Amino acid sequence: MSLRVIAGTARGMKLRPVPGNRTRPVMDRVKEALFSILGSEIQGLNFLDLFSGTGSVGIEALSRGAAHAHFNDLDRQAIKTIHQNLAHTGLKPKARVTRRHALDLIARGPERHFHYVYVAPPQYLGIWLKTLAALNSNPAWRRRNSRVIVQIDPTEFDSERRFDCLEETDQRKYGRTLLVFYQFAEAADAN
Repeated sequence: MSLRVIAGTARGMKLRPVPGNRTRPVMDRVKEALFSILGSEIQGLNFLDLFSGTGSVGIEALSRGAAHAHFNDLDRQAIKTIHQNLAHTGLKPKARVTRRHALDLIARGPERHFHYVYVAPPQYLGIWLKTLAALNSNPAWRRRNSRVIVQIDPTEFDSERRFDCLEETDQRKYGRTLLVFYQFAEAADAN
């Protein structure tokens, strides 16, 4: 599968895949649909790509005008690939890359206000639910204008699962990929 930046300052640039088969890159049509939904809202905002893999989603956000993107992954090869892709696209100055377990990162609280948190964890392990529960329970993450976007296989979605401070606002299905959009409830705003 060929990875590329779809639009913005790095448009058309090819991205390296993570060696091996431990990551699953987002398909171009899903990435294109996601950023079509976000539109120009991404410009000047901060983006957290929590399970980054290749860094493709966060790089797309930066290419389209995000002010800053934080890339996080636990896999050493993924971290190396993210650094290579950021250097290749020239977007490294606007990025931070960390190698940490996602739940540890959430437990510490955000280093800055993230307007978007993108959650695309390994599939079929329920990690997306644990991640949302951690975001929901840590007041440091709760901002009214923060959005959480989850990318999972549609069979993983649990329509019965509710969170006190996170409200589902939209869902979009693209073949074997489901994007679920959440926002923090107004009453949950910590500021």
